[in-house]
Amino acid sequence: MDALSRGDGVLFASPSANRARQFFATKPRALADKVTTVADAVARLVADGEYLAIGGFGADRIPTAVVHEVLRQRRQNLGFAGHTATHDFQVLCAGNLMGRGRALARVDVAYVVGLEARGLSPHARRVMESGEVEVVEWSNYTLAVRFKAAAMGLPFLPVRSLLGTDTFRHSAAIEIACPFTGERLAALPALYPDVAAIHVHEADRYGNCRLRGTSVADLDLARAARKLIITCERLVPNDEIRQDPTRTVIPFFCVDAVCEVPFGSYPGNMPYEYFSDEEHLRAWLEAERDPDTFRRFLDEYVWNVKDFAEYLQRCGGLPRLQELRRQEFLLHRGR
Repeated sequence: MDALSRGDGVLFASPSANRARQFFATKPRALADKVTTVADAVARLVADGEYLAIGGFGADRIPTAVVHEVLRQRRQNLGFAGHTATHDFQVLCAGNLMGRGRALARVDVAYVVGLEARGLSPHARRVMESGEVEVVEWSNYTLAVRFKAAAMGLPFLPVRSLLGTDTFRHSAAIEIACPFTGERLAALPALYPDVAAIHVHEADRYGNCRLRGTSVADLDLARAARKLIITCERLVPNDEIRQDPTRTVIPFFCVDAVCEVPFGSYPGNMPYEYFSDEEHLRAWLEAERDPDTFRRFLDEYVWNVKDFAEYLQRCGGLPRLQELRRQEFLLHRGR
């Protein structure tokens, strides 16, 4: 199939389905107990230089505890899928240009730097404008299609999107002619992350997961990633999972580690569980305006914090979390 034109971007991860299949063939499929701590999961499963993908959508259902731990363990030169990335990207950027090395080295960009209606992250903007991070452009949809191709075990999928845009020009997509109709299409390379982290509502100790609300690309991401860390609001018995298997959206054989992290999406929203902490998100944005102030902020909330539970305590503890749960309840009651 001949290339009619191609973007000038590079691929940060191999789209080879055969290479991915070789790895997945070695992945254990036994019903093994995978419950561990976030610190252990990051230490074992996230290595310097690997390509990381984060689940969730915007500030909803993000695995904040994993992102914090990646910083605390000073992982360096990571690739990153900037797919609907808001606070997670903001946190990871704290590992760049703050005297802590370079956490992020290359980013497939769809939506980053912005925190939606809350505004732009000043520090993430400084990082992206520094020139130290290599960037290739995509759209949210086309990054999702790249995960879909990987989940299907394919090296690429064709779409009608991107053609005729500057995003195509700055991507690594290739314009092709359909072998059946001759119509022009964009071929999108599969994206197989080295490791992904996804936060869910419930999981059993083997890694069978349930979630509520929008799943975005997470179900494909779980199948595309070579290694998968799951954080969950609650651990539930396997017997409960078996009573209603249709609610299991991520199966155990995709998962490498299960970490129970109540309020694990904080300060983001967890659908039907708790609302986002808009005051704390504003505090992040305000602290980032001045690098020295931001360093002190990170010392208080990330670097000098033992774990995510201590972070929650520093952000107001149980009273604040109960208030966010009340806000989410009232939201869904229509008040």
